[in-house]
Amino acid sequence: MPTEADTHYDPDLGNKFIFVTGGVMSGLGKGITAASTGRLLKNAGFDVTAVKIDPYLNVDAGTMNPYQHGEVYVLEDGGEVDLDLGNYERFLDIDMTSDHNITTGKTYQHVIEKERAGDYLGKTVQIIPHVTDDIKRRIREAAEGTDVCIIEVGGTVGDIEGMPYLEALRQFAHEEPEENVLFTHVTLVPYSKNGEQKTKPTQHSVKEVRSIGLQPDVIVGRCEDKLDPETKEKIALFCDIPTEAVFSNPDVPDVYHVPLMVEEEGLDQYVLEHFGLAEEALSPEERTNEWREIVTTEKEGTVDVALVGKYDLEDAYMSIHESLKHAGFEVGVDVNVEWVFADDLAGGHDGQLEGVDGVIVPGGFGMRGTEGKIEAVRYARENDVPFLGLCLGFQMAVVEYARNVLGLEGAHSAEMDEETPHPVIDILPEQYEVENMGGTMRLGEHTTVIEPETLAYDLYENTSCTERHRHRYEVNPEYFEQFEDEPLTFSGTAGNRMEILELEGHPYFLGTQFHPEYTSRPGQPSPPFLGLVEAVLERSELDESGDGPIADADPETEVTH
Repeated sequence: MPTEADTHYDPDLGNKFIFVTGGVMSGLGKGITAASTGRLLKNAGFDVTAVKIDPYLNVDAGTMNPYQHGEVYVLEDGGEVDLDLGNYERFLDIDMTSDHNITTGKTYQHVIEKERAGDYLGKTVQIIPHVTDDIKRRIREAAEGTDVCIIEVGGTVGDIEGMPYLEALRQFAHEEPEENVLFTHVTLVPYSKNGEQKTKPTQHSVKEVRSIGLQPDVIVGRCEDKLDPETKEKIALFCDIPTEAVFSNPDVPDVYHVPLMVEEEGLDQYVLEHFGLAEEALSPEERTNEWREIVTTEKEGTVDVALVGKYDLEDAYMSIHESLKHAGFEVGVDVNVEWVFADDLAGGHDGQLEGVDGVIVPGGFGMRGTEGKIEAVRYARENDVPFLGLCLGFQMAVVEYARNVLGLEGAHSAEMDEETPHPVIDILPEQYEVENMGGTMRLGEHTTVIEPETLAYDLYENTSCTERHRHRYEVNPEYFEQFEDEPLTFSGTAGNRMEILELEGHPYFLGTQFHPEYTSRPGQPSPPFLGLVEAVLERSELDESGDGPIADADPETEVTH
């Protein structure tokens, strides 16, 4: 993938803007289409960024249930945003800020604050021009210092909450030179029962876009297979665009193959020619093939990792899934994620974890599922199964150890049980006076100091790491002494905050108060995830040789520490 030296920002080119809208239905893959386009433009040598527009009234995604919008992704500045920004960071290999996420709540809040301050000088404050002007301002500010900015509009065309944004885009196109703006519309092309690709949904969707005053320059058809030539011609005819501006985005085995597919379709070259950047771009021979090499390398085997969570929804743990893929890319294996419902473990392990190669206990909030997560930690600890605990998973590892090794009966987190006799996880004084829930946790990048000669040091190869956080509760300082001289140690700290734990004598037992999954990238896997997958492989090799802990153990005897 291009390094900073390979990509550039040329102020003489002027900002180029790609607006991506969707029709027919949500969840078609606008974000992956947009991110893939950006990946190819970056490969061509341009500096690319992205903006995600979310038309909901929430100021940010921080208080939203993962069942509604999937995981809450955290940016380096602490912004709690839609998971699509995670895709942009992973595909474009950039670090974004909360300015790259525009929400209706954020926009209206700013406009109302200005009205209350008298900034509008007695004018009637309206959607047009005040809200639309604020939307345009945010887009331009996010695009500063880059060659191309890709703006994805969430939802589907026709949604009432999205109308101010589409009007803002119409105005934006009027204000910018024509060659600096490109509209991409992503729509569904389904099959009929007789196997014919149907264009009517696309026609209706584009008709809706045009009624607002926007004319797509590019149409991307989401479909099971590539669009037939006849289908492309029909879409071009009825949607009034050239046939060469209709592109396929068929189903692929993995989202990381989408850039390869749209490159094969020629989408990147069409965009470059539209913007007049074809001559400025790196030649095909000069462009890096690292992305292709990373995502298409043949895998040698599969490992199974159990993800013990409370949300029966893959999108709720998207960054974890992707981080395991990145680790798999690095060592050449497929990582199969086995979903284990935490509540099913609440009464004790009953075979749900047998046969898995590793266990991950992810973050989360609320009491539901915590007893099952604690049981998963106990199983991994006692049976030498490689384990990674993230945020709440880290905290539940502390609780499990306090209960089952230190003998602190009833130990728990004060978040889950205010009456626990041993609140080994508790809130620190700086959170006592917090009233609002949104944006008030410990968020964003913070530095952790790592003890030398520890597993954490071996993983990060440094005496510190900077990772993203999203939590309110911490390991209770009142219990620090009880963990001294124990096999379970805190190898990473930030002042009086415990950040990393590990268990001496275990093949791989690591917990992090932070979320390392948010900074993992293809080609740059997160150290804790890479360590987990490497430990799984090492343990498997030992078991096959007859020298491993499982091979040597009596199958009827639990391994304890």
